[in-house]
Amino acid sequence: MISDELLALLRCPRTMQALAVALPEQLAQIEAARAAGTLRDQAGNPVSEPVSSGLVRTDGTLLFPVRDGIPVLLLDEALPLGAA
Repeated sequence: MISDELLALLRCPRTMQALAVALPEQLAQIEAARAAGTLRDQAGNPVSEPVSSGLVRTDGTLLFPVRDGIPVLLLDEALPLGAA
């Protein structure tokens, strides 16, 4: 996963809020929405690939996926939490 040193430097590109490693229940929420076919990224594209790890913004509203150990900090690819 991501080292603590790197995690301390990473921020949401829109709000500059700190990011934290997604909790299992947050990942389960995202995965349930994906499996139901209702999960869309911030650009409105349906998400078909499983999300096994991610980083969550401090306010808990967005999850940035981590793919192959690399955080994807693109706003268009961020996934909504709560309303997913």
